[in-house]
Amino acid sequence: MLPTITPHELQRRLAEGSAVLIDIREAAEHAREHIVGARLVPVSGFDAHDFDRDHDKAVVFHCQSGNRTAQLAARILACGFPEACALAGGLDAWRRAGLPVHEDRSQPLPLMRQVQIAAGSLVLFGVVLGFLLGPAWFALAGCVGAGLVFAGVTGFCGMATLLGQMPWNRVQPPPGGPASAHPAG
Repeated sequence: MLPTITPHELQRRLAEGSAVLIDIREAAEHAREHIVGARLVPVSGFDAHDFDRDHDKAVVFHCQSGNRTAQLAARILACGFPEACALAGGLDAWRRAGLPVHEDRSQPLPLMRQVQIAAGSLVLFGVVLGFLLGPAWFALAGCVGAGLVFAGVTGFCGMATLLGQMPWNRVQPPPGGPASAHPAG
């Protein structure tokens, strides 16, 4: 288990230069909102070599709520940092503490929110059409429900995959990928 650091303590450490902040969320989430100065190293591409330059500072990892960081704890600890910790409560806690967050509302909603909106809309339409046009439309709601159960059981959400391919969800990573946040030298 990773030790945690409070948002205000992290802000102090970042200001004095004794910590590096790593955002392990995916590129689309980071593009929509992030803590200023956080380096993007998505959990999907997490590699210990991304941190070769950071062994002289505390390396603080964060996600949206702290759950993904906790799940990644064993891999983080295996990197051998002298001081690695997690931002307690993630970006949500940082925001609740009133600390600055860079927001770009022109970026798409988080993918899971898009899935919730799409699935809820399809269920609602299926039920309404079932009452108005005929009971066959109830199958739409049933299919969406079955898809959500399948996603929960297997961890694969076809709707999220489909929505992730939509043009509005194609976020370009920083030039050179996540590791480009490391300055040369």
